[in-house]
Amino acid sequence: MKSLLTPGICLLAVAAVLHTGLVTPSATLVNYAFYTATIAGLLLAWRFHSSRIFFALLVLFLAQEAISYFNFSFTSPFASGHIPSSGPGSTAMAAVGLLLPLNFVLLSFHQEKGFPFSSVAPPALLLFVESVIVAVLCRPESSAAAVRTLHHAFSPAPLPFATLLTFAAAAVVLLMRFLLFHKPMESGLLWALAASLLALRFGGVGRIPTAYFAAAAFILAGAVVETSYLLAYHDELTTLPSRRAFHDALLRLVPPYSIAMVDIDHFKRCNDTYGHDTGDQVLRLVASRLARVSGGGQAYRCGGEEFAILFPGKTTADVLDHLEKLRADIESATLHVRGPDRRQEARGPDRRNQRVRGRAQTGHAIRQLAQATGSHELSVTASIGVATSRRGNESAEEVVQAADKALYRAKAGGRNRIETATARRRVRNKAAGIA
Repeated sequence: MKSLLTPGICLLAVAAVLHTGLVTPSATLVNYAFYTATIAGLLLAWRFHSSRIFFALLVLFLAQEAISYFNFSFTSPFASGHIPSSGPGSTAMAAVGLLLPLNFVLLSFHQEKGFPFSSVAPPALLLFVESVIVAVLCRPESSAAAVRTLHHAFSPAPLPFATLLTFAAAAVVLLMRFLLFHKPMESGLLWALAASLLALRFGGVGRIPTAYFAAAAFILAGAVVETSYLLAYHDELTTLPSRRAFHDALLRLVPPYSIAMVDIDHFKRCNDTYGHDTGDQVLRLVASRLARVSGGGQAYRCGGEEFAILFPGKTTADVLDHLEKLRADIESATLHVRGPDRRQEARGPDRRNQRVRGRAQTGHAIRQLAQATGSHELSVTASIGVATSRRGNESAEEVVQAADKALYRAKAGGRNRIETATARRRVRNKAAGIA
């Protein structure tokens, strides 16, 4: 939610500055801010291999320059926000109102591949073609016909109905994609789209519209930074905070606190039997349960099949029931799979002759590894070790080591159980599974 709301709060702050009269930035300062934000965003996008943000900034820059170049201005654009119904500037305004949101949606669906020629050529060619079309439409001799074509859906509102409809549809698409994928890219495009709409609403050129275009450029540049932060501090596969975030959180802990180390039982055997794609699904399944852990815990992925949970202000006695609920939740979860990886089948000239024997061996492996809830369902279990800080001079690393030792005891004691650093607590399997 921070990725979604923070750019919106920044945009509201810009609107408050522009319209309350508390601060009145000069036109020179606003233009400087726009070009600085655009150049900085382009450099950041190039450095962090974000071609989609790079082209989104180019779209924004070309839109602002097209409106300015075709001189869409009038006596008092800052106050009235009135849109003329004829002239090259009006044609540019209508074209930008349709093309900018469409380009943002296309960039949202464009797969991020960095800056190889095969990836950047299509959007670059599209922008070039669109620029040529806008330039042709905005010629004085053709602008009148273009205005009649592009503004056929005009309403009494300050902006054409077609523009409002296009922006609204694009906003819905970007919001849905953010809710589905939780990526800062979609959030940045969404709020940059909102800032661009405000720029068009207040005339397209001048101090206030340029300030909104500058805000849109800053928001897109911020999306690059936010994406880099997520890559550094969040695990891309499970969406949980990563090992780096875990170590940073350890530095902020104040006793008392508890740390639980969680490990998926026999995960390597699951990977070898069903393949790495199924292994990734198992990791996501377990991570989804860890993300919902109760008791005020925060889960992290430390690497491989190992996770950690921090419980600030809690003792071992406080968290045991919550960990038991988590263990049972993981045990009861099932994953639909196609079956063992075909790589497990015998290979060679006698493969056909050994097919019956290979099927028997595979069936035995399935019975050992998967709960018999169905031929295409797999269940996993997890072992948990927990420790609590005791002495005031005890470091968080020592508590982690104590939780690790408890985890090893849980593994040695039969798996699918919880062990504490002070006394053993065993939770035995109630059903067969990966344990």
